[in-house]
Amino acid sequence: MVEATILAVDDEPRLLRLVNEVLTAVGYRVVTANNGESALEVVALEQPDLILLDIRLPHGIDGYQVCRRVREFSDVPVIMLTAKARENDLLRGFDAGADDYLTKPFSAKELLARVKAVLRRYRCPEEVRTTSELTCGELRIQFAQRRVFVRGKEVKLTPTEYRLLRVLALNANKVMLHRDLLTQVWGTEYRDDIDYLRAYVRYLRQKLEEDPHSPKYILTTPGVGYMLACPKTT
Repeated sequence: MVEATILAVDDEPRLLRLVNEVLTAVGYRVVTANNGESALEVVALEQPDLILLDIRLPHGIDGYQVCRRVREFSDVPVIMLTAKARENDLLRGFDAGADDYLTKPFSAKELLARVKAVLRRYRCPEEVRTTSELTCGELRIQFAQRRVFVRGKEVKLTPTEYRLLRVLALNANKVMLHRDLLTQVWGTEYRDDIDYLRAYVRYLRQKLEEDPHSPKYILTTPGVGYMLACPKTT
């Protein structure tokens, strides 16, 4: 029984062979592409459950551009493959619509853990909330429709950005520990990756805050965690 179809996009034949061997050995179906244009064709034809996408691709469009174009018609989770893990690279990937990243070189164990974690996040149904909407100052979240508005204008979030905001919103005005946020949004495998969480919070602030450098919604408790601050209603 095939667990899921995974598209691997990279111009390195050795890496594609490694991904194929590791993932097919545990039941995944793997399809591949070695450049951006062919990757887009495979996405449309195969409708994969997950994409492993190298940032640097030859012949025209790079991984960031591929991800943006995929996001025009699909919410399939995307894991960026990168030789660097600098915060600016992560933010650029998140901006393009990526959901996760994996730094080269990576082990078979690391690849499997990341793939399983991302697929689990997208397959697990979210718990039902008793209220369908949260208004937090000029921020409004419609949980049933998964829509977010700031000052009356809808803000487009990636699935992972929405999950992070949702967990903060479900615990509004409470400080969420770094480890709890990482576990609830990404999974237990990520519970110690504070730099990863910090990068996501920074980019989420850029989308939601009027002044990201002086946020009024997503507040930091240094060394502890983050909180969605909502004014008390009377």
